[in-house]
Amino acid sequence: MPKVSVDVKVLPNYINGEFIQGETSVPVINPANGEKIVDVPQSTRDDVEEAVKAAKEAQKKWALVPAPQRAEVLYRIGQLLKERKEEIARLLTLENGKVLEEARGEVQEGIDMAFYMAGEGRRMFGQTTHAELPNKFAMSVRAPVGVVGIITPWNFPIAIATWKAFPALVAGNAVVWKPATETPIMAYELVKICEEAGLPKGLLNVVYGSGSTVGEAMVRHPDIDVISFTGSNETGRRIAELCGSQLKKYSLELGGKNAVIVMDDADLDLAVEGIVWSAFGTSGQRCTACSRVIVHEAVKEELENRLIEEIKRLTIGNGLEEGIRVGPIINQAGIDKIKRYIEIGKDEGATLVIGGNQVHPKSLENGFYFEPTLFTDATIDMRIAQEEIFGPVLSLITVKDLDEAIEANNSVKYGLSSSIFTRDVNKVFRAQRDLDTGIVYVNAGTTGAEIHLPFGGTKGTGNGHRDSGIQALDVFTEWKAVYVDYSGKLQRAQIDVETQ
Repeated sequence: MPKVSVDVKVLPNYINGEFIQGETSVPVINPANGEKIVDVPQSTRDDVEEAVKAAKEAQKKWALVPAPQRAEVLYRIGQLLKERKEEIARLLTLENGKVLEEARGEVQEGIDMAFYMAGEGRRMFGQTTHAELPNKFAMSVRAPVGVVGIITPWNFPIAIATWKAFPALVAGNAVVWKPATETPIMAYELVKICEEAGLPKGLLNVVYGSGSTVGEAMVRHPDIDVISFTGSNETGRRIAELCGSQLKKYSLELGGKNAVIVMDDADLDLAVEGIVWSAFGTSGQRCTACSRVIVHEAVKEELENRLIEEIKRLTIGNGLEEGIRVGPIINQAGIDKIKRYIEIGKDEGATLVIGGNQVHPKSLENGFYFEPTLFTDATIDMRIAQEEIFGPVLSLITVKDLDEAIEANNSVKYGLSSSIFTRDVNKVFRAQRDLDTGIVYVNAGTTGAEIHLPFGGTKGTGNGHRDSGIQALDVFTEWKAVYVDYSGKLQRAQIDVETQ
């Protein structure tokens, strides 16, 4: 296995185009083997202040650069990411643990987002429309919001950052970014690429540190105009409270409790493949992971047996090794949470049919691994069927028909992703209409969103904004209505129109 390493021992903050060491730091641990990779700063409110000051000053000039020219920088960023895809993917697996195949896919998301949002530099369309008075022109245009604060999670440490930073930059904003402490290396690598691509100083600033210090300072800062956050519902509520008290714009992408529906006419081979990928890819540590299978009673037993056999084939270990399909959990706290839910499921009366244990693969005894786990005979009111576990734990729920399946899917407080396997086109159209999630898949699992469509959900999954797609621009721009009256006289809308 090729050696993977970082070119510094302590990651520096990146403020106003300069790499700056913090005063204190904590270790970044490889979840595959428990070894320290690098140290990361625990920054202060003063560091945030410096980053915001730099961003605010740089944004004034950047907003005056024509959007097609801003886009040229993103094109260069995308090309550099493409050239270094393998190197970055290996570093991603090193700090995050996900298997290398998935890490490559995540870096590809960043590449795709760079090129897609660069294209918006020549679009970013507004509207023109007829005015109600003569010799008057009316239009709407997008304007940048100013300084954007982004707070990103450890499970997709580069993809989610690009979903937020790239549309913000092409729209004429500057960015202050707090990456997750568990996975800071991707931020270090990305800012180096942005610098090489020619992004002007001050437009992308990285401040490492805790949510309670750095995150809270960002949310409270009067010169950060919008906060874009992906993470837990608990933290999301806190951000909503703080932003609301300031009348500050905010975008929240929070949890999920996603389900695959398997009807009695489904292709079961395809369904099993989709379920296993959705439930156990990234060791279940995705907001879109499948953690519920809602199965028609006529095929429940066969589906369950097939899932058990497929789960037995999954290989667990270091994601950098060939043939590994399930990597580690991010840390021991994640393991402990999963263990608690295993006991909850047992106490609630669900049947544990496979998995349920922390494991220690040979030579990886200090890593954080958990067996792919399947509960059966779960009901929709059980906590394991309602609450986000964020691990490789799957629960089977039996239903009698499509109506009951849709009701079961919609019974949770989240609304991110859902899926249905069926050969009946009528069921497909009913499901895509009635499933109350922001993303619906047909004959596929609950994961696999593409960057040119809006990503996000309903209910407790967020506050209605979307990452990705052109809809992401709505978070990072304000609509400005412009009226040009060339009549040479004062014309009063809604008043003088009656006398024309």
